[in-house]
Amino acid sequence: MAQLDSMPTRIESVPKPGLAHRWGAFVAAHWRTVLGGWAVLLVACAVCVPVLESRLRAPDFTVDTAESAHARQVLADHFPTIGAEQDVVVFDGHGRSVRTPEYQEAVTRALTAVRTTHDVSEVLGPFDGGPINLIAADQSSAIAIVSLVGTETRRGAIADEITGKLRRISSSTIYIGLTGHSPQQNDQIRVGVEDTTQAEAIGLPVALLLLVLAMGALVAAAVPVGMAVAGIAGAYGLIFLLSTLLHFDTLVLAVATMIGTGVGIDYSMFLVSRFREELAHTGIEDRRAGVRRAVAVTVDTTGRNILASGLIVMISLGALFVVRVPIFRAVAGGVAAAVAAALLISLTLLPAVLAGLGHRINAGSLPARFQPPDTRAVRGESRWERWAATIMRRPVVFACAALGVLVLSALPLAGMKFGLDAGVQALAEQPSGRATQVIEQKFASGLLAPLQIVGTTRADGPLDAEQARRTREFFAKIGDDHRIAQVLPETVEGRAVATVILRIPFDSTDATDLVKSLRADARKIGESDGPVLRIGGATAEYVDFGNEITDRSALVFGLVLAASFIFLIIVFRSVLLPIEAILMNMFAIAAAMGITVAIFQWGLGENILDFHSRGFVQVFLPTVVFAVLFGLSMDYEVFLIGRVKEIWDRDGDNESAVAAGLAHTARPISTAAAIMVVVFGSFVTAHVLEDKQIGFSLAVAVAIDAIVVRLILVPALMRLFGRWNWWLPSISGKRFPVRRRRVNRKVFLLKPEKADRM
Repeated sequence: MAQLDSMPTRIESVPKPGLAHRWGAFVAAHWRTVLGGWAVLLVACAVCVPVLESRLRAPDFTVDTAESAHARQVLADHFPTIGAEQDVVVFDGHGRSVRTPEYQEAVTRALTAVRTTHDVSEVLGPFDGGPINLIAADQSSAIAIVSLVGTETRRGAIADEITGKLRRISSSTIYIGLTGHSPQQNDQIRVGVEDTTQAEAIGLPVALLLLVLAMGALVAAAVPVGMAVAGIAGAYGLIFLLSTLLHFDTLVLAVATMIGTGVGIDYSMFLVSRFREELAHTGIEDRRAGVRRAVAVTVDTTGRNILASGLIVMISLGALFVVRVPIFRAVAGGVAAAVAAALLISLTLLPAVLAGLGHRINAGSLPARFQPPDTRAVRGESRWERWAATIMRRPVVFACAALGVLVLSALPLAGMKFGLDAGVQALAEQPSGRATQVIEQKFASGLLAPLQIVGTTRADGPLDAEQARRTREFFAKIGDDHRIAQVLPETVEGRAVATVILRIPFDSTDATDLVKSLRADARKIGESDGPVLRIGGATAEYVDFGNEITDRSALVFGLVLAASFIFLIIVFRSVLLPIEAILMNMFAIAAAMGITVAIFQWGLGENILDFHSRGFVQVFLPTVVFAVLFGLSMDYEVFLIGRVKEIWDRDGDNESAVAAGLAHTARPISTAAAIMVVVFGSFVTAHVLEDKQIGFSLAVAVAIDAIVVRLILVPALMRLFGRWNWWLPSISGKRFPVRRRRVNRKVFLLKPEKADRM
């Protein structure tokens, strides 16, 4: 045999049916049984949906080991009267004075109802006296402070119970409502579920229309939508099972729904397209045998690519678990469940449906000119082949132009600012939203979420005399800050706590800056055996959340890149292609995030998208979007390169393989991208700002990835690198297994230069 050159020698053969091929043939032969099994599973999943929605909780932004978490624990252990949470009952007389008998009777009835609610530890009414002025300057509005105890789930239930009681007492003359952390989160859950339902109602019909136009047949278009719906049901079932281990909220449900719908339609569309292609080109006269072979080949080819794509998405999401924040673990688990459900549906239920439909997959066909070329038994050169040839004639020009667009789009990243919007704006029409508006107009806006400064020893013990003195001085000093409305100190068993009411919104950048400066001053007080002053509360949790993301983002990015690189080497059997894919993905994600900054931070298009810019993007957005998008972007790379490699392995001509691979996949990729854009973009109709930002970022990134990267950059770069695209080095002096091409029962070793001419 000839010696192997520095480039890997390629030898090919007609492969024997592998595991994937045999699995496809098995499902096709037993399609009725598979359909029956899935019918039972999907009914069970549908039954779980109402229970899952009842288990949804508020987004948990706490960091497991952060200062704010420690402060909350000290409060729970040593200050039970303060409770784990303080909410506000709001009274508004619409100009009527709080001193009227009718008003005072309503206040008494409401506070009696609140005090008799289990797990309410303390209630301070507007006429009870105390350090806080609970009556507005106009004498028409008043508030009461309510302290709740128990777990977060329990506090949410208490808030719902109190809200119901107050609704029955409230009247057209005197409005009574409850607001605070748990009431707002309860309303956000309701708004989030409604937003998700609304987005699906918009996205799925438009996706169906795009599929009809792209696939040229009603049944072929309806199948992917049906599989996506089944996949969402399966995802909810898996999330229901995971809800015993992880904390799930409406953000997770929204992201899992948009990702599950998008990949479910994408995976199914690629499989249906390949199945129709195989049916059109089969040479088997027996129609049933031809259908079974088409299913087996579809699973063995496109099914492999789909499995690789799904695994890459889940590998990327797995990196989020290194961030020590419950919401990140929930997002990773929820989206992974949605992708896993889409994979299971695509590789089991869909092949059974295709086997059952057979040639009826083409029912309801549009006129021939609207049919995809691959579904015709005879076809000429397609426009996508001509497009690929055009790019490969001037690869440098097209590559530079595409990179220029990506770089320009990414420029706003240089001024990106982070913050955390609590979503109060989305609750304007909800009970807690109306109560919040009264507080913001007539009281200190930070009253809803005060800071809690806890003073103890390093071992959480009581303070000695000197430490207590320093603590009192610190509490007195911070009261002079113009951002602070009031400081309310309290001492229990030698431990000190101060409730700090802010004049500014608790989720503003001014509030987070205040927490940072207070912590810097507190560390100085704690030097030389001084008191340990820990700052907690919602704003402090937001600061700790942002710090954790900043500290862990580099690790998340590194894990995603390393795992994806190794996995792609195995899938593509190439070193250069994974490097190209990773770099192009990073450019596409940077461009999408740059456009997101221009929209949501700069405020471009506020009126069109119906939001008010806070001057920043959500602090978790880049990390979550990177992990999700990096996996999703690889979908199109795997589909495109997988088909190119299939032709390269057969013919050995790089340019022909790229042109033919693009011709086979460009229409499904562009259709899939359009559907993804519609599905993700439908979430910009959401009321919750973070759902808008995530949906917009994903939609823009998919559009950029499909148009600029896959249809321009990939063919241009593959033309420039030629046969080096397929180079794989040796490991420990041994070559990776090579392929064999059998000609007249003899095996020929092909040198790269000869392979390129074949």
